[in-house]
Amino acid sequence: MLKKTLFFTNKCSITTSNEQLVITSQSTNRTIPIEDIGYVVIDHNEVYISIPALNKLINNNCACIICDDKHLPNGMLLNLNSHHIQQEIFKHQIDASLPLKKQLWQQTIKEKIRNQGILLEKITRKKNSFEFLESKVLSGDSTNMEAVAANFYWKSFFDIDFKRERFGNYPNNFLNYGYAILRAATARALSGSGLLNTLGIHHKSKYNAFALADDIMEPFRPAVDEAVHFIMQHYDEQDLTTEIKSELLQVLTRTVYFKNERSPLMVGLQKTASSLQQCYTGERKKIKYPKLWS
Repeated sequence: MLKKTLFFTNKCSITTSNEQLVITSQSTNRTIPIEDIGYVVIDHNEVYISIPALNKLINNNCACIICDDKHLPNGMLLNLNSHHIQQEIFKHQIDASLPLKKQLWQQTIKEKIRNQGILLEKITRKKNSFEFLESKVLSGDSTNMEAVAANFYWKSFFDIDFKRERFGNYPNNFLNYGYAILRAATARALSGSGLLNTLGIHHKSKYNAFALADDIMEPFRPAVDEAVHFIMQHYDEQDLTTEIKSELLQVLTRTVYFKNERSPLMVGLQKTASSLQQCYTGERKKIKYPKLWS
């Protein structure tokens, strides 16, 4: 089921009644079934949300995202008990062998480079060498082909002089916002499959509570890149306006393609997370990543 994303950018009160989210402001009073909600993004300092409302949202495996004073996602609440055999899955994840993790990372980077290459060809209308770079990705990406591909990708992607940096100049702010939303969606999907977000395949920083999400979101990043490129072509704006944030949130509902089906990206993430869980339990050998384009 396709879940709703609620985006709050004005002062309001969020409470709950009869399994409904009740949203009250000066201009409106509306209710939404909690079971229909997948993401709540709070981007205003005067939004009030009750603890019962938060608990019901979290029990429904809704990701609640809080933005900071710069209007960038800064924190997230997730369900900590979202799967009936979570402890057993945690054990498989913790006990995963190094060769398995290296193989999973190799698959992930190959998918990322493939998607980058396809998107770059769509944008530049020129053939590139990403298919060759993908073929050179070894177990664990020991030769760091991810960085080689990224260097060429960002030099060619935009028509402006651009350097990809977390705190860099425009359009880094657009990319950062889109990636933060994608990260939250990935974390939600992994949590829903009973996986521990803190324990990554490749990312290992002791300060990173969402290392696994950072791993699994990698092949999906070009979906955000495509959205940012579209925004730059159609909006004469370099600041993160409400309209641009809404455009970036649409990434979660864009279509992705599996072998015999297609689905919204947020649903595709759930299929990917479920397949990763099966890789840890030994039921399958490959993560089920979708194609971003048909």
